[in-house]
Amino acid sequence: MPATPRIAVQDAPFDAGAETARLSAGRTDVGGIASFIGICRADDGLSAMVLEHYPGMTERAIARIATQACERWPLTGCTVIHRHGRILPGEPIVLVLAASAHRIAALEACAFLIDWLKTRAPFWKREEFADGATRWVEAKAEDDAAAARWAG
Repeated sequence: MPATPRIAVQDAPFDAGAETARLSAGRTDVGGIASFIGICRADDGLSAMVLEHYPGMTERAIARIATQACERWPLTGCTVIHRHGRILPGEPIVLVLAASAHRIAALEACAFLIDWLKTRAPFWKREEFADGATRWVEAKAEDDAAAARWAG
């Protein structure tokens, strides 16, 4: 039976260490946990990133893709936490954890999930700059190309 993913969309920062420990606590079938932590960069004078979403819809969309990862790879656990609201450079935005008995399944599932989150998760991202300018973040061809490898 596939693992049940833990999904959270929240404005507060997360504790990656505590979330990682939660996936392996009391288990002897976890051989590895792959992780990805996305952090807000300060490119080109960026002073903040504002992420908007529709509560309920976003969680359901992430849960669907995380469940797909749990069905596609033999995961013993999966966690996806994505923040929303105003995020400053250096702060974490997203955490993806995939636990499995074997590293390849964990690594592939983690990459699949972050590629999907980057290209298809229903978030709208607005950048704020030190000079007062703002701009909406557009999709990038290289992100779409990375996600395309999982089709099929």
